[in-house]
Amino acid sequence: MHFLGVDLAWADGGHANETGLVYLDPDGVILAAGWTRGVEDTVAWIDAHVNAPNVLAFVDAPLVITNATGQRLCERQVGQCYGRWLVSANSTNTTHPNAAGAALLARMQAVGWLYDSGMDGPARSGRRISECYPYTTLVGAHEFGYGVARPTYKRKPRAVAASQWRATRAATCDDLILRLAKLAQAEPRLDLGSHPVTAALLLEPSPLADRAYKHREDLIDAVLCAWTARLWSRYGFTRCQVLGDQDGEPALAATIIAPSQWDQRLASVSTALPSHG
Repeated sequence: MHFLGVDLAWADGGHANETGLVYLDPDGVILAAGWTRGVEDTVAWIDAHVNAPNVLAFVDAPLVITNATGQRLCERQVGQCYGRWLVSANSTNTTHPNAAGAALLARMQAVGWLYDSGMDGPARSGRRISECYPYTTLVGAHEFGYGVARPTYKRKPRAVAASQWRATRAATCDDLILRLAKLAQAEPRLDLGSHPVTAALLLEPSPLADRAYKHREDLIDAVLCAWTARLWSRYGFTRCQVLGDQDGEPALAATIIAPSQWDQRLASVSTALPSHG
């Protein structure tokens, strides 16, 4: 299998932010990496760069949204399983104005990709698209070493002064990049230096300016999505769990495939929750 990571901007159209994309070969070598704006531009990039018949695409964006109100079950379970590590998920439902993920899924399905909820384990052939969430990778995969809490490379903690936030964010991001670089010796492997676009992450310090920083962050999250796809393909349920509706039709279920330590498993945290019966 080849692997595609997509950090999709949730809004589409003229106000779309950048989307980061990273495409890996079966050995973790980066074949293509870059940015797009909007769903159509993203589909065009994939068409131009992703030419293998067997590809697993992991997308950081809600792909299947069927609930009219509140949170999707998979989003609620993110908080249940990873809240101790300060990881939670945004709420999405059919009234949410930004549904680029659902639009991307429809466009990909129109050209032959299949939605894969993950319920049946990792696919071994075909072009499959699934949902992931990079924060769960950072705290759920031991390779990164975030055993206490997620890194603060996105959201400002209350304890950090606004005047110090950009410098703190950049330093945290640089540390994360060093951890990503170590994946070149991991199993599964990802060689950050194997493509000039991602190699620049290693050569240039993280910027302080918001727009330039977001540009970098989107690429980093795409790297995490691609590596998560490799992890799922290599280890399946041994190192990952599928959050969401397990009782419905797999082809229609809203799920998030999430790396997990044993104490982050849904079965483990469910037994620790207080009973309301």
